[in-house]
Amino acid sequence: MRIAIDTGGTFTDCVYRSGGALRVLKISSTPADPAEAVLSAIAAITAGRDEIERDKNVEVLHGTTVGTNALLERKGARTALVTTAGFEDALAIGRQARPRLYDWFYTPEPPLAPQGLRFGISERVTSEGTILRSVDPQDLERLHQSIRDARAESVAVSLLFSFANPANEQAVVCSLRSLGIPVSASHEILPEFREYERASTVVINAYLAPKMQNYVGRLKKHLEAADSRLFVMQSSGGITPAAIAEREPVRTILSGPAGGVVGALHVARSAGFNDILTFDMGGTSTDVALVQAGSGVGTASLATTTESKILGMPVAVPTLEINTVGAGGGSLAGFDRGGALKVGPESAGADPGPVCYGRGTTPTVTDANLVLGRLDEDHFLGGNMRLDLARARHFCDAAKQPLPRIEDFAEGVIRLADSHMEKALRKISIERGLDPRDFALVSFGGAGPLHACALARALRIPKVLVPQIPGALSAFGILVSDIVRDYSRTVMLNAGDREALMAHFNDLERLAGPAGLYLRSLDVRYAGQGYELAVDWCDDFPSEFHRQHQSRYGYSDLHRSVEVVNARLRCVTPTEADAPVRHPCTPNDGANAVVKSKPIYCDGEWRQGLLYDRPLLTAGAVFEGPALVVEYSATTFVPPRSLVRVDEYLNLMVEVNP
Repeated sequence: MRIAIDTGGTFTDCVYRSGGALRVLKISSTPADPAEAVLSAIAAITAGRDEIERDKNVEVLHGTTVGTNALLERKGARTALVTTAGFEDALAIGRQARPRLYDWFYTPEPPLAPQGLRFGISERVTSEGTILRSVDPQDLERLHQSIRDARAESVAVSLLFSFANPANEQAVVCSLRSLGIPVSASHEILPEFREYERASTVVINAYLAPKMQNYVGRLKKHLEAADSRLFVMQSSGGITPAAIAEREPVRTILSGPAGGVVGALHVARSAGFNDILTFDMGGTSTDVALVQAGSGVGTASLATTTESKILGMPVAVPTLEINTVGAGGGSLAGFDRGGALKVGPESAGADPGPVCYGRGTTPTVTDANLVLGRLDEDHFLGGNMRLDLARARHFCDAAKQPLPRIEDFAEGVIRLADSHMEKALRKISIERGLDPRDFALVSFGGAGPLHACALARALRIPKVLVPQIPGALSAFGILVSDIVRDYSRTVMLNAGDREALMAHFNDLERLAGPAGLYLRSLDVRYAGQGYELAVDWCDDFPSEFHRQHQSRYGYSDLHRSVEVVNARLRCVTPTEADAPVRHPCTPNDGANAVVKSKPIYCDGEWRQGLLYDRPLLTAGAVFEGPALVVEYSATTFVPPRSLVRVDEYLNLMVEVNP
């Protein structure tokens, strides 16, 4: 039995199969101890198994925000950095890129390894891997004592040219293991050149390691006691065994959002779309991504980047290209000191939650949707949770000044939240030279279907796809994700040196061990350039590089020497995902699914709309907005002039007209 669990800021979503059917469970998250909600969900699901299923082992696939939150809140471990003597401050110096060029008062966040916890050790390896100076055992003893005296809780080791020859770094790591604290080594996590990006990645790993080892270890211990296994979702779009997630938590920073992208691709492809914009709006934030048609299937077709940043810090391990903004259903709304309306990035989270949940006192985006009739108080979470409309109206009315009407305040909150999310979608499409009109918008998350049509209209995206169980699609994506492991090595070879390239790939495959599928790629550049493009391995990869360079930068040089910087290997063990069920389409108007008529505020006025119960909608149903489509995990708002069709996979296909 496989259970996928995605921990969010407001709800913890679970997707699993029972009796051959896909089932969903949503429970409130427990921010103080995320493991509590996860273990409660597992207990609730496994307790309901029938006699046959009880004999099966359970695999839990987990998308976690523990690492992300520790970074955002800077609540990780007290981390020491060990590097080559003379390079202790490289982490603070960085690339000298000033994010706010004209802000005289801007002060960047200090490095995760502060000055008093950065240690240099005398050693030297050339860029070709020749050892000029080995590590002195006496230096190691002094280093050992210095780190102990500094009360470090975790150590990152990143020597200057350890990617070319790790012998000196291995000696340092071996010595520091006796400290009894986690030690992260750059030659194990990221054996690539660029000392700043490598050091930043390894320090982040060390910063997160104690907290992730405690969290994942607790879950793993609980599951192993029941002969079950734990896998964790990676930022690259694949799952990995819990032991690797404990050792390399830097690979899990975008764990939950990555599951959403995988799930969206899985659903969109079955519906006939290869080029999509994903829109995942949850309780605290919104994640968007752009996915174009790939040659592979499943996880193998998703493009990754090694140039991600979080809070300005480089993360050079492979991650999906996901853009996040602080706008979600729980985003707090009000007026700033200048009298301007403000939404987010602060969120009500799970505790106290939106006003309509019964405890919060500051209006949120969810409360605004309820006040405007775009949520129904009796049909939230399948009717299992009743929303308090009177309470939401009371606190929105108290916060609306200086606006004259409560509807003006609520609509302003929605439009401002939409503008934040529209900007994020523009960044990943228009600002990269891609036309959003060429894509379908796949909307999911607990709040995504409420806002998707407005965003599609603003960007002139013709179609919105709302899959089944949209509020738990990230968990579904985790359920169908492949097991993935990424390996890399800096090689610095001429493109014509195929024999040496093949030798490096063979070495990486031996290091990786057996896998279902090996995917090779290269980081390629023109000789002398300071940046690379990722190119899939093929016999004529230089031609593909020229093509990509022309597409990205507007020029290419067929006569210039091409250099291979890094060799990469992705090992994929495909997951056996069930094929989506197709339903015969019978034209109908969805009248059998209508629950009631209700007023919905649209375009500055109240209009009468219909409320549809999604489980009763059948393939072939067609109806127009204004309307609400309610289900257990989310509510879809269909504005006027929009047409909904239910396809053969029971997806909602919304045609958004201007």
